[in-house]
Amino acid sequence: MSNISQMNTSNTETVSTRALWAGRIMSGVVILFMIFDGVIKLPPLDVVTQTMADLGWPADIGTARLLGIIGLISTALYALPRTSVLGAILLTAYFGGAIATQVRIGNPLFSHTFFGIYLGLLLWGGLWLRDQRLRALLLLSR
Repeated sequence: MSNISQMNTSNTETVSTRALWAGRIMSGVVILFMIFDGVIKLPPLDVVTQTMADLGWPADIGTARLLGIIGLISTALYALPRTSVLGAILLTAYFGGAIATQVRIGNPLFSHTFFGIYLGLLLWGGLWLRDQRLRALLLLSR
């Protein structure tokens, strides 16, 4: 019972101003990138369908739009504080698909394949810095 009461008191602690702003900046980078990524897939631009074909995806408008919509919805969920953890989980899955695609076609490891990992680290790091509830959940001992 004491562990539960310790968790409840840690939930009411505030995040430091520095951690909050660092988290907002890290999350903002991911949000801006994903908005750009989603928006260019909605028309979609010719370069998007050409790149999709190079990656082994169908070069049709429907697939590009679907990926853009999934990315934008997941990003919106991440940007809203109330649904940020759900959005982070969905974006992590989205990045996993991107990583799998890069591995499958044999793209360079650090520049292409790990890009989804870099975004995932920014995503979860930003959320961890700005959300005390997530810190309390992920820190198993103090």
